[in-house]
This record gives sequence, structure tokens and C-alpha cells, in this order.
Amino acid sequence: MSKGNTFENDLLLLIFNGTGIANIADNAASSPLTNLQVSLHSSDPGEAGSQTTNEVAYTSYARVAVARSNVGWTVSGNAVTNAALIQFPQCTGSSVTATHFAIGTAASGAGKILYKGALSASLAISSGIQPQFGAGDLDGTED
Repeated sequence: MSKGNTFENDLLLLIFNGTGIANIADNAASSPLTNLQVSLHSSDPGEAGSQTTNEVAYTSYARVAVARSNVGWTVSGNAVTNAALIQFPQCTGSSVTATHFAIGTAASGAGKILYKGALSASLAISSGIQPQFGAGDLDGTED
């Protein structure tokens, strides 16, 4: 089974921009998410993992909230990218290597992973390093 191209784009718009899908889904829950949370991982969190699975743990690390709107995400042609800089807190101690990212639902704890992927290159994080994704660096396709 496969989704139609229009619906693939509609699904990305619902998840990343909070745009309803006529007669199927809306964003009118009593308290819909206003942000998605981007996390870094030291290895693939897997299909069954949560946001805490293999999540990096350098000193000062925290997930980054990105607005669930066109200010936070650009959706076009069945693809999504971050619309602006995503900047994690600067490492103030310890070290770790990030190899994956995830986009999930919780600011902390075992949130649900909506999308995940491998970084284009491993990122060694140590004191003084501030991980970041420039606009358009995180991308994915619904297919």
C-alpha cells in the first residue's frame, strides 16, 4: 500500500505546520502541540525507540523546540525541511558523538519519535562545541 502524492504532502503539512486535512484530520484537539522537539542521538534510536533511546547526554544538552508552523518547517512537494537555524545548547562538559537526529513530541523524557534519520556526518561534541542545523539542513520525504 502506498500514499498518494497529494496526501503525502497533506500529512507533512498536518504534522509540521498544524494544517488540517479536509474531512480527515484537523489540528483542533483541546491542546495540540505547538512545537516539535528535535533531539540528537549517539546511534539510531530505532523504529520502536523513544526520544530517550540513545539520546546524547553532554553537559548542558537539551532538546530544541521548533514551531509547528511554516516559521519552523517548510513543506513542499512531499518534502519537509527546517525553515530556520536549530541550535542546541553549547556543551559545557563531557563529550559524545552524535550520529542521528529525531523529531518528536516531548521536551524531555520518553517522547514519541515522529521522524528520525542519520546525520550526513558524525558530529563530535565536546566542551565549547554548539551543535546546530542551518536552515534546510534537516530534511525528509514522505513517500
